[in-house]
Amino acid sequence: MTRVLVAGDHFVTPALVVDALGRLTGLDVVTHTGPWPYTPFGRVGDVDEASDIEDELVALLPGVDVVITQMAPLTERVLAAAPALKLIVVTRGGPVNVNLAAAEARGIEVRSTPGRNAVAAAEHTIALLLAALRMIPATHASVLAGEWRSDLYALDAVGSELGGTTAGLVGYGAIGRRVARILRAFDATVLVHDPYADPATLDGAEAVTLDELLSRSQVLSLHARLTAETRGMIGAKELARLPHGAVLVNSARGGLLDYRAVAEALESGRLRAAAFDVFDVEPLPADSPLRTAPRVVLTPHLAGATVQTARRAAEQAAEALETWLTGAAVPPVTSSAT
Repeated sequence: MTRVLVAGDHFVTPALVVDALGRLTGLDVVTHTGPWPYTPFGRVGDVDEASDIEDELVALLPGVDVVITQMAPLTERVLAAAPALKLIVVTRGGPVNVNLAAAEARGIEVRSTPGRNAVAAAEHTIALLLAALRMIPATHASVLAGEWRSDLYALDAVGSELGGTTAGLVGYGAIGRRVARILRAFDATVLVHDPYADPATLDGAEAVTLDELLSRSQVLSLHARLTAETRGMIGAKELARLPHGAVLVNSARGGLLDYRAVAEALESGRLRAAAFDVFDVEPLPADSPLRTAPRVVLTPHLAGATVQTARRAAEQAAEALETWLTGAAVPPVTSSAT
């Protein structure tokens, strides 16, 4: 009998995971529900983006062989209290809430569920882009305020179309590839900058250097992982290379972008509009220049939040456990959460 702790939360709930595990036999499953998202995640001990439930885990883990979780902090302290633990499955793109060095030192295998939110994040990206191009949040607020602004039909005030534009994607993983397919369905020309992209997956997109992508893109959308190489990769210098009046979207990682430079580009009119789901500091500070910048659309890091994402994460976790139980090899995980 394999003892499994499902440390769920109010998004990837224990019930979803237990239901997904129903097809497997020989499991003794116990559950715990953490406070996220009603209580924000943060750094806990030596791991990031976790719920502060170390004490609960320390009490629950003795005798547990497998942990399935999204937000539980698998810290050095927690792992030390789990001598029987053999496998951790994190229902996210990467196990940022796991001390990987401590897990490796104890011979604990770590797996994750990459791609579980690719559909949701790609669709949210397109929604942000369309909202920015057509100024939907601002005009919605205007109507609610009792206005009916026919002046927005003026040529210098109207929005623009996605069809016929040139859209540049920085990063071409699971989310970027799906965004590219949607953009092409809108009759946009798609450029891609990703040194690690497989040319066989371009499917009509054009691979270019970052300089060429910036100089040609009327729409710029970021989909890169946050690494030492990509942190701060789009700043004032890069924004100045975009065609005047370009639109910028970021639903990947806030650390990719200099938001103060973005606010200045919006104020000057160099950027026509921008839309963001992620920020360099979250929650967005009260003094962020984005709060007063014109023509900006903001959402609170919700791109991957759909019912289907939660269900997909639970199913992929069950598949990961089944694969582990059968001894099948899997690719090593990374620390990325995207």
